Amino acid sequence: MRRALQLAERGPRTGGNPRVGCVLLDQQGATIAEGWHRGAGTPHAEIDALAQLAPGQASGATAVVSLEPCNHTGRTGPCSHALVDAGITRVVYALPDPGQASAHGAEHLAAHGVEIISGVLADEAEALNHEWLTAMRRQRPWVIAKLAMSLDGRGAAADGSSQWITSAAAREHAHVVRSQVDAILVGRGTVAADDPALTARRPDGSLFAHQPLPVVLGRGGDLPADSQLVRCHSTVRSFDIDVSAHTATEPLREQLTSMLTQLFDEDVRFVLVEGGPTTTTALLRAGLVDEVQAYLAPQLIGGPRTLIGDIDVTTLAQRLELDSLEVAQLGCDMFWRTRVKEA
Repeated sequence: MRRALQLAERGPRTGGNPRVGCVLLDQQGATIAEGWHRGAGTPHAEIDALAQLAPGQASGATAVVSLEPCNHTGRTGPCSHALVDAGITRVVYALPDPGQASAHGAEHLAAHGVEIISGVLADEAEALNHEWLTAMRRQRPWVIAKLAMSLDGRGAAADGSSQWITSAAAREHAHVVRSQVDAILVGRGTVAADDPALTARRPDGSLFAHQPLPVVLGRGGDLPADSQLVRCHSTVRSFDIDVSAHTATEPLREQLTSMLTQLFDEDVRFVLVEGGPTTTTALLRAGLVDEVQAYLAPQLIGGPRTLIGDIDVTTLAQRLELDSLEVAQLGCDMFWRTRVKEA
């Protein structure tokens, strides 16, 4: 199972599907094939492994999979059926599939006489796909708030200038993060002020193979035809949600949740929030941020342009606590990756 998890790590986080690995063992316990899922529309891990074997070679074999084999037909066929057809007699998996449509593969396997063992290295499998699993259980994407700020918490100078507070190393890292999410969310104010491209780029300016979907919140009609968003992307999603009206917390939360649900239905599992203080604050107040990634530059700027506004914290007892997952130095900047503690 640990080898299956290592294989799963090779798969992409983007595209709606989990990272899954599979190891096939013969009746003596020797590995005869390995596979992993390479992204939406490609063979699932079990099919990838079975494809390496000659017809009949999997008969009597054991499949060790990091996630319960799926039981539905989407872009590919159901893995549970393929395992039965191949003659697999035992399936070992770490975690049940939380998908509403894809779950219950184990039931199909058991109904066809396949021995089932579940829960092997479940904690490690949960850690590998925690964000995806959480998104599936909640039926909304995992939301990451990005903060790039000075040591005193400013995202811009008093005149609005913000390029660049962080170092080239920090910006390079941020573009790698962009390449690992399904969508980037910003507000209309950011689009008007910065005209961002919201692409994932390498230091030489070339684009990563995967490009996130731009999502814009706010009122204002169609985006200008000459904006970088329109010129750089074939699709831009816009939602007519006035995040500046964040004093009405519950109605806004309902609108933002509906927006995230729509994105989830479009196979978006990871959303990176790169909007200004208004957008980020609205999502924090609504309790819809799961992770915070902060780039902290050794500068003092002062002035009114703090990166986070009022998030309904009036005493320390109400503060939003974060679990530190990663701390790194990027050039002269510090990077923190944290997860919002669940209540």
